[in-house]
Amino acid sequence: MAMPDGKSPVRPTAPNPIAEGAACSERGSHAYPRDLAQAVHGRCQEVPIGTDIHLTLPDLAQLEEVLSVCYQASLLREEGRPVTFRVALAGPEVFPAAEGPPAGLHRLVFGDSRPFDQHELRRLAPAAVFSRTLIGATIDRGRGPRIWGLIHSGAHWLQSVRGGRETQQAIPPVLIIAVSGPGRMLVSAGTITIAELTNGTLISRGMDVFQATWLKELFATVGGIDPDAPMQERRPIAPSVTIDARFGAVLACHILRRVFATVRGAQHGGMLILVPERGSNAVLTDGRHIRVKYRFVDEKPRRRLRTLTAEILNELAAAHRGPSEGQVVGWHEYETSDASGVSEGDAALFEAAHLVADLTHVDGAVVMTTGLDLLGFGGEIAGDLPEVPRVMRARDLEGVEREWVRTDRVGTRHRSAYRLCHILRDALAVVVSQDGGLRFIRWHKDAVTYWEQIAIAPWEV
Repeated sequence: MAMPDGKSPVRPTAPNPIAEGAACSERGSHAYPRDLAQAVHGRCQEVPIGTDIHLTLPDLAQLEEVLSVCYQASLLREEGRPVTFRVALAGPEVFPAAEGPPAGLHRLVFGDSRPFDQHELRRLAPAAVFSRTLIGATIDRGRGPRIWGLIHSGAHWLQSVRGGRETQQAIPPVLIIAVSGPGRMLVSAGTITIAELTNGTLISRGMDVFQATWLKELFATVGGIDPDAPMQERRPIAPSVTIDARFGAVLACHILRRVFATVRGAQHGGMLILVPERGSNAVLTDGRHIRVKYRFVDEKPRRRLRTLTAEILNELAAAHRGPSEGQVVGWHEYETSDASGVSEGDAALFEAAHLVADLTHVDGAVVMTTGLDLLGFGGEIAGDLPEVPRVMRARDLEGVEREWVRTDRVGTRHRSAYRLCHILRDALAVVVSQDGGLRFIRWHKDAVTYWEQIAIAPWEV
């Protein structure tokens, strides 16, 4: 699992084949379950998944059958809703009978196994909610793939990737197939991504934009003392404790993870625009680039995310105050802290992030500062900004490798974000598509550049 200052534990042995969906269509190179099955088999043989994972794969034909059924199920609807689910391809004996969430997994075995077909998956999907329950399946030597029951995980195991402190819940090293929408499937070994099929494109590596150095630098001031804040809002850090300088930025990235995970979970598109703290009020009032319909008054409630972050830093410092000088407190201490003040602050951050996500449901963009001040929502990007006919697509986290792509094949929301970032070159726009796509857009080096967030775990697709 990717850590706040680390990278995804799986790396490809060949260049990343991420491709623009439209470009892929022009080349006629759409990928299907057979290609995904071949990629999974090849990748598990070529790439070491992990020292603690000894994955037993079905043969290629069986795996293709399982993935094909999941693909067909993804195209169906249940009472008007998309069919989403996760399948754990392993027998019930892998999941201890006496365990359950939040620390373990709770298995429930059917008296009679069910056929593994798209209609059975469609019927079970409402009971096997994507974020909380898996469908247990195995391959019977005589009858082929069968569904043997359900595996309840609860939502606790999602929090570290969707934004929050690490969980100790053990995820067994089994093959997991996550179906999050029509034609969108990710295959993992436990928590480690093997390959993904989305929009007809085969992807063999995750890209976690939240690990990018440039994004953390954008939030460098989060958690610090705001020199313009009234004295009563400033709370000193315990003198014997030093807070890791990177902590505020890492926490800010996790707050945004929560926001975008909530928006994606609601299957509702949206846009978040982040502007520098200095000059942010001018951006709101002049209306030349962004016209914000619902602007918030510049008072303490607008800075709640900033305030909560500072309070968490102080609670951490107080919990680790000791006789020795210079103790450094950072992400590890935050994840493992059992201090009530830290837990309460984390819960408050979760609720505030949900509020931001809810505001994206109104037409227009949510506008915030890089210090996480909530400026307003319903933001409309000015339509008279010059068009941007092409932009750069980053092929790596830091945008070292890029390629030009045309912009006439994306929607209005993406094109307006391109226009804004072409004019406001210190702004960041993050666009969530209705199908769950997540794109970070900013001016980088010499052009508008975007990064596509590619799933790094089976609950992020």
